[in-house]
Amino acid sequence: MAIESHNPYTGEVLHQFPAFSAAEVEQILTESHQAAAAWRATSYAERAAVLRRAAELLRRRQHELAHLMAIEMGKPVRDGRAEAQKCAACCDYYAAHAEAFLADEEINVESGRGYLSYAPLGVVLAIMPWNFPLWQVVRFAAPALMAGNVGLLKHAPNVPQCALALETLFHDAGLPPAAFRTLLIETEPVAGLLADDRVAAATLTGSERAGAAVAAAAGQHIKKTVLELGGSDPFIVLADADLPTAAKTAAQARMLNAGQSCIAAKRFIIEASIHDEFVRLLKENLQALHYGDPLEEDTNYGPLARLDLAETLTQQVNDSVAQGAQVELAGGQPDPASPRFNPMVLTNVQPGQRAYTEELFGPVALVFKAQNADEAVRLANDSRFGLGAAVWTKDIAKAGQMARQLESGAVFINGLVKSMNELPFGGVKKSGYGRELSYLGIREFVNQKSVWIREEKVEEGKSE
Repeated sequence: MAIESHNPYTGEVLHQFPAFSAAEVEQILTESHQAAAAWRATSYAERAAVLRRAAELLRRRQHELAHLMAIEMGKPVRDGRAEAQKCAACCDYYAAHAEAFLADEEINVESGRGYLSYAPLGVVLAIMPWNFPLWQVVRFAAPALMAGNVGLLKHAPNVPQCALALETLFHDAGLPPAAFRTLLIETEPVAGLLADDRVAAATLTGSERAGAAVAAAAGQHIKKTVLELGGSDPFIVLADADLPTAAKTAAQARMLNAGQSCIAAKRFIIEASIHDEFVRLLKENLQALHYGDPLEEDTNYGPLARLDLAETLTQQVNDSVAQGAQVELAGGQPDPASPRFNPMVLTNVQPGQRAYTEELFGPVALVFKAQNADEAVRLANDSRFGLGAAVWTKDIAKAGQMARQLESGAVFINGLVKSMNELPFGGVKKSGYGRELSYLGIREFVNQKSVWIREEKVEEGKSE
């Protein structure tokens, strides 16, 4: 079986890689397990030096990495360069802060002395998606490697060149080759890796279905996991908000990565008095975006990453319209044989429609009308997902109260939801569990070990 690199814009098959045999996977796992013992013994300074060189290489190679993303999954090169730069900043962040994040923490105890220490777990298997083929990997790898773990990457099968480019980059930065390896495999061998005691933990970013399968397999073998799954992020706009800015940001939030982002805003919940004007401005901003070749600098959005993704999205929209949703902006898939998908806006989205309950992973904006802030929160929480949320209002105190009520892993007030090195990233409900980034992210794949020491007290008036 071959792992195939395929250009979604041209339809061209770029490269075919033979999938690794069982013997090749076993050899890599053996070497990675051995490398884990040596890498955990290195100092933070040694690890940081590697991560800083990786950051330097990410910046130096940003153009070629952006080119790879453009041809393998359709990301415009401007966005690809920004992704490479974001990865570099993440490497620098953990190089600078990992030692402090994992320093022994003194604990007050009734007697003696107590502290919390952190130790790496070993081999971490990362099962990563295609939509941010560098960033999804680096935000796991940078903290995991700085903590003293080693990584095995099972990337999405449609971005093999991106996966191999990252492996090469880490090796060129000075990381021992066995401490980070790419496995060119399909889904089937993953279960065997999760069952193997040499794999200490697993992290997955992907669909709800994939997350459930990995969690079940890992749970059967008592293995730590972090899951970052789907999202149907609400974007709440109250009547007192800066409406032109909110509408412009809404279009950007929906079209992030051609709409193929877990934290792209998908459900726009608008207070009734400004609903119609918001829809008008949203349509205006979406129609101003330019579709084109991802290799061109003026392209705002390219095709979806695969034809089947466009077909699924088209079916979700068609079913929802048949169930009563109304089309406010008629974009969609102009050619059934192409993964191009133009922005759409749907209103009158109601319970029972696919658009109401499912994640629409592409440029379809769903606009809801809310009578007030309380109804907006109720609508926002009426979802099985809980990844990110945004609230737009000039009343910051009110926004803060709403943020506490929203069932999501993050809330951004008057801004675009995004991942940041300093803030924990992850979700609740069907959006997964665990956290990436910040100090919480680096503590996911370590043994948080309690140590207690009995301390003898010297009686008063006596000396040793």
